[in-house]
Amino acid sequence: MPDGGALRGETPDLATRGAISDLVTSFYREIVFDDLLEPVFGEVAEVDWPRHIPVLIDYWVAILLGVDGPRGSLMGVHRHLHGLAAIEREHCDRWYSLWVGCVDERWAGPLAERAKAHAAAVMAGMAKHVFSFRWSASEVAPRPLPGRLPA
Repeated sequence: MPDGGALRGETPDLATRGAISDLVTSFYREIVFDDLLEPVFGEVAEVDWPRHIPVLIDYWVAILLGVDGPRGSLMGVHRHLHGLAAIEREHCDRWYSLWVGCVDERWAGPLAERAKAHAAAVMAGMAKHVFSFRWSASEVAPRPLPGRLPA
């Protein structure tokens, strides 16, 4: 099915590269307009979005669809960022909350759940091994995406 495996009236899963691309693009659009996270991405990391978004799409396609993806040091990049400006628990909470909000807003199913679980695992690992604190997704209160009402 071209819409990510959904039947008419059902919420699609993240079953296509196009759906994953839409997720990653909408998520980082939220980051760019977020008062807490934008300074980290825009001012400290100075992310080159046109170059970085395709890499992130390839990463999530690899994770969710099981195809070859980008190779590199996810931890090393974030360790360098943390050295420039301390990443705190509130940054991790906001990042994860926005990710879950973007997933839940348009997708449901096993791959959507895998996207959330993988994000939580990556964030917990980075918090412990790079940012030097314990972090758990279970401690993050869900919050609606900016400009949207809670379900």
